[in-house]
Amino acid sequence: QVQLVESGGGLVQAGGSLRLSCASSGRTFDNYAMGWFRQAPGKERESVASISGSGRSTLYADSVKGRFSISRDNAKNTVYLQMNRLKPGDTAVYYCAARRSVTQTMSNDYSSWGQGTQVTVSS
Repeated sequence: QVQLVESGGGLVQAGGSLRLSCASSGRTFDNYAMGWFRQAPGKERESVASISGSGRSTLYADSVKGRFSISRDNAKNTVYLQMNRLKPGDTAVYYCAARRSVTQTMSNDYSSWGQGTQVTVSS
């Protein structure tokens, strides 16, 4: 188990950008694949993006491809989600998650979760 703390959420107008950060307490951060998820009011949690332990492999949900970019800095134990061309439909609480594997997945198979950060996109 690792401790995860997200930051960077906020209110932005449609078309704008935000960068979310997720800091991990783990000492072997590159042994963990990381994922970003989101949950909008009244909807189920959905996977947004995931990244392998090395950072060389990424996956994205179709709804965010070409707009969002996941990356990581293993020296800083941090994973990022750069969100561009935001839409009102991107409004949700965003969570980062870690799994004890170097291989990423878009499933919910993650063992550690952050507390979430709110992203609100106004039209």
